[in-house]
Amino acid sequence: MKAVLYETFKELPKLVTVEDPTPDPDGVVIKVEATGLCRSDWHGWMGHDSDIVLPHVPGHEFAGVIVALGKNVCNWTVGDRVTVPFISGCGACSECHAGHQQVCHNQQQPGFTHWGSFAEYVGVRQADLNLVALPQEMDFATAASLGCRFATSFRAVVDQAQTRAGQWVAVHGCGGVGLSAVMIAQAVGANVIAIDIDDEKLNLAQELGAVATINGARVADVPEAVIDLSRGGAHVSLDALGHPLTCFNSIQNLRPRGKHVQVGLMLAEHSTPSVPMAKVIAKELEILGSHGMQAHRYDAMLDIIASGKLDPRRLVGREISLDAAPSALVKMDQFQSIGATVITTF
Repeated sequence: MKAVLYETFKELPKLVTVEDPTPDPDGVVIKVEATGLCRSDWHGWMGHDSDIVLPHVPGHEFAGVIVALGKNVCNWTVGDRVTVPFISGCGACSECHAGHQQVCHNQQQPGFTHWGSFAEYVGVRQADLNLVALPQEMDFATAASLGCRFATSFRAVVDQAQTRAGQWVAVHGCGGVGLSAVMIAQAVGANVIAIDIDDEKLNLAQELGAVATINGARVADVPEAVIDLSRGGAHVSLDALGHPLTCFNSIQNLRPRGKHVQVGLMLAEHSTPSVPMAKVIAKELEILGSHGMQAHRYDAMLDIIASGKLDPRRLVGREISLDAAPSALVKMDQFQSIGATVITTF
């Protein structure tokens, strides 16, 4: 099969031909029909993820069709249209038994712990636990965007923050994760304030339902601006970028007993941000993480999409070919296009 592979961190990946994967006894092989480019893939290529063993094929948010089954797979057949959370649970640890596969003790991550979806085919382990059936009416490019940024945002807004109608929600960073959070928060009835330094992204955030926007490049004190707009501070605030400044601002702009949800990854030099702990204590704030979403929770998200309240297709941006992926991957830290970039031609 064709695949994008790198043999050294921080060096341009190459499009190569490698052997097709074969399914584990409990796994499947999926023909990749679409796979998204994510900032997490860039972090992996930079060498920020200790799970990656070189040489490596990246890619973790994808959708496609099952082409091969392991002998122990019971719930799936060849030809099924599927996607998968970017974290695959083992099914045997205490967290998996409790239904928390997103923090599995022995988690597998295509594109990190093993070769991923920047390829014509990808293997998925523990298929009966981790696969998600796709609605027939959903196109593969949209489905690919669900596995990481959209599902992570759904869990952050709905499950972790337990956002309620009428609450004020601040979203710091309007990339793929942030715009997904804007859309999801407004769908549950929240008043969303979107913060970014790019007017084009802020305009899209408004189109997706944000009631107010703040350009952080032109506002001297972002937390104070959020507090003024929300008349006392956000009930829920998300750092959807993963930067010490956006993390600090997200906590600082909360009202008493508010919730900060860290969604953007904070790795390398950003891994130990400054936290206004005095305010956390005095205002009884909650600091939460959000790390993907379990396969069994996808039905709730897919039902809201089917109802028309959520339209993740609006967040699909450029569609590119597999041979364009190496240059697109290495440039991800220079700028992020509006919407998700998705590989749809192999």
